[in-house]
Amino acid sequence: MGTPSAPSPTTASTYGAREHARAQEGTTADAMPVVPASDWPEPPPGVGADDVVWAETVAAGNYAHKVLARGTELRLTDLTGDACAHLLLHCADRPWERLNTADTVKVLWNAYLGEGHLLLSDQGRVLASVVEDTSGRHDALTGTSTLARNTARYGDGAPQSASPAGRELFKLAALKNGLAPRDLPPSVSFFQGVRIAEDGTTEFTGSAGPGATVTLRAEQDVTVLLANVPHPLDPRPEYTCGHLQVLAYRSRPTAPGDALWDATPEGRRAFLNTVDHLTARGLA
Repeated sequence: MGTPSAPSPTTASTYGAREHARAQEGTTADAMPVVPASDWPEPPPGVGADDVVWAETVAAGNYAHKVLARGTELRLTDLTGDACAHLLLHCADRPWERLNTADTVKVLWNAYLGEGHLLLSDQGRVLASVVEDTSGRHDALTGTSTLARNTARYGDGAPQSASPAGRELFKLAALKNGLAPRDLPPSVSFFQGVRIAEDGTTEFTGSAGPGATVTLRAEQDVTVLLANVPHPLDPRPEYTCGHLQVLAYRSRPTAPGDALWDATPEGRRAFLNTVDHLTARGLA
């Protein structure tokens, strides 16, 4: 008889569990962060690898979060045509100043997000600007899904379920940044469109298809919270969502003389308010 082979590693002991865990080093998945972000294999044209500060693929029914410096550009890509990126922004060191969807729509006289739109706080300041958009299918009116709605529609809406609600995922992302549920205002979403009909009803217009992108520029240091879940008005009976690609890289904030700065009187005032606030703090 030959010599018996050594037993395979088992996780029944601490040593075996450690050996098994260490053996997973280097394993990759379709949806995960890239750390360091500079290892991302395909930075945008003109962007050096060392300028990439966030690279992640967010699975359907999952969330992501990051603090980004002023001037950073954040590119979101709908990889499958089924992603829906629900977004919240908070000032990184002043979380009480945060995205205000009502002012984002009202002050700029435009309910439909797209290139040139500004995401405003309730202080009349710019948190981020939309600098590029190939989708045109976004929503600043509906907000994200809730536990009660998803439970009624899919049977569950808990974050660990097969059909997590956007607000439940936002709670987890917020907690990891020192924020509480009371800090979560209504969100905007990208890649699944909504229009208001002549009779005032809300029409779901769906996706622009795989590969659509939207690029935001942080105009202050911001905490970004993302939840990738189906749009609340998506009529498909099944919980349907696809991977969301997130890529952020160093750039520069909008400045006087840039076309976006003077695109509208309301936008110019919002930028002036923002720079006035940052200058008083020695940040601009």
